[in-house]
Amino acid sequence: MQNRCAVPNCTSSKSGPLLFFRFPRDPERSKTWAEKCQRQDLMDKSPEQLFRFYRLCGKHFEPSLIDSDTQSTVLKDDAIPTIFDTLSQPQNGQVKCSKETTKESETESKGRKKMKKSQVETANKDVETVPEEQEYKEYLKSLFEVLILLAEQGIPPTRPGDTKQDVLGSGNFQALLEYRMNCGDEVLKKRYDINKECCSSAQLNQLIEVFEKCIRSKLLEEVKQNVFFSLLTDDLVKISGEWYLPLFVRFVDKSNYQRERFFGFLSFEGDGETLAEKLLSEITDNWGLDMEKCRGQAHSCSGTHLRKIRTFAATLIKKYPMAVLTLRSTRTLNISMASGMALSGVQLVMSTFKKIESFFSQSPLLQLELEHAISIFYPDKEERANELKEICRTSWTTGHDAFEVALEILEALLLCVDSVHDNEDMRWNDQVTHDALEISKALTDFEFVMALVVLKNVMTLTRAFGKNVQGNATDAHFAVSSLKAVLHSLKEVSDNIDVYHEFWNDEAVNLAGAMEIQVKVPRSFIRKHQSESRTIQLESYYKHNLSVFVVDHVIKEMNELFCDEHLKTLRCLSLVPAVIEQHKSTEPEEDNIQVFKDDIPNAATLSAELHCWWVKWSKKGKGETLPSSLHETLQLADVKFFPNMHAVLRLIGVLPTLALEDSVNVVYKHYKMYMENMPDKFKSKSLAVLNMNCDIGYDLDSMVDVYMKTYPEGGVVS
Repeated sequence: MQNRCAVPNCTSSKSGPLLFFRFPRDPERSKTWAEKCQRQDLMDKSPEQLFRFYRLCGKHFEPSLIDSDTQSTVLKDDAIPTIFDTLSQPQNGQVKCSKETTKESETESKGRKKMKKSQVETANKDVETVPEEQEYKEYLKSLFEVLILLAEQGIPPTRPGDTKQDVLGSGNFQALLEYRMNCGDEVLKKRYDINKECCSSAQLNQLIEVFEKCIRSKLLEEVKQNVFFSLLTDDLVKISGEWYLPLFVRFVDKSNYQRERFFGFLSFEGDGETLAEKLLSEITDNWGLDMEKCRGQAHSCSGTHLRKIRTFAATLIKKYPMAVLTLRSTRTLNISMASGMALSGVQLVMSTFKKIESFFSQSPLLQLELEHAISIFYPDKEERANELKEICRTSWTTGHDAFEVALEILEALLLCVDSVHDNEDMRWNDQVTHDALEISKALTDFEFVMALVVLKNVMTLTRAFGKNVQGNATDAHFAVSSLKAVLHSLKEVSDNIDVYHEFWNDEAVNLAGAMEIQVKVPRSFIRKHQSESRTIQLESYYKHNLSVFVVDHVIKEMNELFCDEHLKTLRCLSLVPAVIEQHKSTEPEEDNIQVFKDDIPNAATLSAELHCWWVKWSKKGKGETLPSSLHETLQLADVKFFPNMHAVLRLIGVLPTLALEDSVNVVYKHYKMYMENMPDKFKSKSLAVLNMNCDIGYDLDSMVDVYMKTYPEGGVVS
């Protein structure tokens, strides 16, 4: 934007302050304005460029085309400039006679004489500030546009060489600003000419802060519109030397689609109930989420921070009983339960799984090396060897049957990493051989083998249940009814742990013998108890310090994750038409739906409506295919005629246990990709929020207004 009129030789800037009007965005009117100005350079510019950077003063418009009130002065929508000074515009046929201009000037002069001196001064002052304030807003818009571009592409604003704190130097943000100036951004160029920089590092941080604030405001508005939601967290991440807890929110939108949004990172510094209260305060007071509307929570944290997460979950349930603790669909049940075990052997297995996943994703050649090793160990079972090869091409370390697969390929896996580490043909670089050695050390530790065997045997009992409960509606509904049987089997193992552990111990010892692994008690345990005179019994040690603990932990987790409220919610999947058709002789139980009695539109008509819903779908027509998922059921046109059923189905949709449809399950994948691909030194909790929510529909004008209100000291360019 310019501080002067775009008409050549216009004397408005000399004769005193006037109102300036933007070029219109409409292409036809914009072209007409440019033609009236008789400037060839304007004819070559786009309507958007003219709108942003050029103005005409009020002298060139008929008074009847200008609308004025106490709030603002604007042009009418169809206004076209027609008044031009003949000295500056000598062309005939395109301007009005200068006599009209003179006459108009006389009228303006008479009008001014009637105004009091104070009114004139005030009016002049207000008019003078309009162009400068508008120019400052355009400058801020340019900065936000560049920041948005970087955020959308996941590009850090600074570069590795940027060490200055006050100036951006050669950063990506500064480079893009310079590019815009070279392309004709007059506002940025003027700012640079005056201040010798477009944006300082401190101001960039302010822009990011305001951007994040506006994005989260939009997210909150979206959640409020859809009323009920669930909280989901993921493994802690370290950013700038501090631990943060990533938080997601799941809800069902107005179009009845399940959605998840990444809300941001919560500082995880502190301990116990103090930390839990601080997290809740951040969520409610700072982020504005109404936890009274929270209907579920799920956590994926593991390792040393697990205890803190459990305290947070317990505090949340204590304050908001409807926020039921559940399983999170992005992690399988068996992997989730194993990750939550504070045992050195189990954590060794889980950390090694992560190393294996990372190792073989580096190169297809490493994958081929593993497949070759599998062929060596299954010479007479080609069919099973091919099945295992196919499994290993997937993310098998996070699957429902990860422990079973690991035991089947353990010997082949060791052969593969040992071969890579030996590197006899010099095919692998130093980093790959080092990673191979680290995995080999873990695989040849008897504590790893023993823990893997115990996990495999215990988790076999929960594998089918976990797979079903995270499957389609029919499978999940069936899983609920099978929970008692699963818990009974686990109780039977717990009651006879001596017998079961003996079998598990023999299996681990035999496998260790085949792999030439020394059978021993963990070295760390021996060092702590080396003063004791009695001999440490290997079988007894692993029974009390591994097998008993794993079984008890799984039983406890199953009971906590699948409490009565959670099970009742899952049983409400009986409202899905395909489930009704399968169990049409049994009407869905109203007792389960009563868990939502305070959240449905009309609890008094629930029984009658439920019966009508069941009758509708239990009479399947010939050749009719009924909706088999919650997503399909919510998209039914008929669902609007059953307000209570519609409300209940939407409430089930926020449950973190249920897997999202592939079409909407993108936010978590986006988050994982961002965190894996962004170098640690460039990770930013604010930029991550911007990157993962660029589709939220932000408004640049409102963003600029928030910035100016937040940092009024930025002021207007003087």
